[in-house]
Amino acid sequence: MEEAKQIVNSIRQGNISPIYFLMGEEPYYIDKISDFIAENILAEEERGFNQIVMYGRDTTIDEITSNARRYPMMAERQVIIVKEAQDLSRSIESLSAYSDNPQPTTVLVMCYKYKKIDKRKKLYKSIKQSGVIFESKRLYDNQVGPWIQKTLKSRGYSISPKAAQMLVEFLGTDLGKIDNELEKLQLITPKDTQITPELIEENIGISKDFNNFELRKAIGERDVLKVHRIINYFAQNPKDNPLVMTISLLFAYFSQVLQYHGLADKSKSNVAKQLKVNPYFVSDYVVAARNYPMKKVSRAIDLLHQTDAKSKGIGAANVSQGDLLKELLVKIMN
Repeated sequence: MEEAKQIVNSIRQGNISPIYFLMGEEPYYIDKISDFIAENILAEEERGFNQIVMYGRDTTIDEITSNARRYPMMAERQVIIVKEAQDLSRSIESLSAYSDNPQPTTVLVMCYKYKKIDKRKKLYKSIKQSGVIFESKRLYDNQVGPWIQKTLKSRGYSISPKAAQMLVEFLGTDLGKIDNELEKLQLITPKDTQITPELIEENIGISKDFNNFELRKAIGERDVLKVHRIINYFAQNPKDNPLVMTISLLFAYFSQVLQYHGLADKSKSNVAKQLKVNPYFVSDYVVAARNYPMKKVSRAIDLLHQTDAKSKGIGAANVSQGDLLKELLVKIMN
């Protein structure tokens, strides 16, 4: 996220604000910025007396501001980092008494995860005047693959589109979890190397052949043998391949195929833009649309709704997830 980079670069250049209020649904950037401040504002020998970490559940706004108003000891600044500050949500507005006139020698960092303060109220306006407010927004599914590619490129690596998609489908949109796995791969992979599906399978444990990405592709190609191999694997490994995830991803896939049918401009660039997919995968949708006319796509979406209800015990008691998936795919491909 460019805004996070700007904050880090500004601190590097010596433009340090007295308050950093880091809020929002995506904790990854909140942690990254607060960790950077913890490691870079003060010299190591200054931190013992001048760097304090507090936790929202164990403190109060009065205690935070009391610490923030004291002067640093034998240092130009002191740093106070309040983690899990969202636990102070009921009293957070009272911080405005401090943010109206913050101590210039204190750097107060509020890590307000999974929530955000009301932009109409005094605290938001006050911090806007005296400090920095950063909102960390959770990425959409289609934004995570490009994020992985961009992150690895900045570290001297590349990744194939299929490998990036495997990570997204297995790990979801949790950037912290994804970054942990990327760091593991970097430890065993030389720079200027491409991260491949084979590397991910060997080191993270995601099968390159038996996953939801390959299942969608096989369904789109009407490759019955491959579909049955994958769903048999899923049935044998239900914990790693929950039915609810497969249904959700197949619903999104057929919704995109339906959207493709409705496009007047079916050029590669426009399809990628409208379907919000990597241009590398556009050919998969072209094949799927050829194999599934609009009527069959609509039927597939209806069957997915029915199977979702059955998986929750509606109209199908004591049926295994593996059997539900097999029944679903037989009907979709017939």
